[in-house]
Amino acid sequence: MFETNDFRKGLKVEIDGEPYIIVDFQHVKPGKGNAFTRTRFKNLISGNVLDRTLKSGEKVGKPDLDQRDCTYLYNDGDHWTFMDADTFEQFVVDQGSLGDAPNYLLENAKCSLLMFKGKAISVDLPTFVELKVTDAPPAVKGDTAQGGTKPVTLETGYLVFVPMHISEGDTLKIDTRDGHYVEKVNR
Repeated sequence: MFETNDFRKGLKVEIDGEPYIIVDFQHVKPGKGNAFTRTRFKNLISGNVLDRTLKSGEKVGKPDLDQRDCTYLYNDGDHWTFMDADTFEQFVVDQGSLGDAPNYLLENAKCSLLMFKGKAISVDLPTFVELKVTDAPPAVKGDTAQGGTKPVTLETGYLVFVPMHISEGDTLKIDTRDGHYVEKVNR
């Protein structure tokens, strides 16, 4: 169990049988009365935000969470299949729990699954991934005077804006936190 004085941003707690993460909190000590903590929680399964005021010393549960290193295997449209690297156990994650992860996942990609009571609820990707450009419009002479960008399609189908010199077949380093182009990878 966690008490309100244990709260910090990023702490994972369990409220009403659901896993939450603390997004923001504020300890308040009024001149009169008891201290309390205003807390904003985000549900790890649905993404809903919950604002709650807790009395000082009030307790919340510790969730049954487990982080597993996995390999992405394949998808069948709405469900994505991952395999635990140690036990070879397979987990199926639905499209809604993945967020932006499908933009960066290739077969056999290494990632980490967050499990709640034995069920996969989210995927953590490496900070950077390397993806090949499958479709890029040609750069037109004169378009680079202002350091312009152009949209290209990556091998996962993700569309990203890159400098004009990028062409089809190039490998790019992409930041999975915001989806932006970082650099061209020389091979």
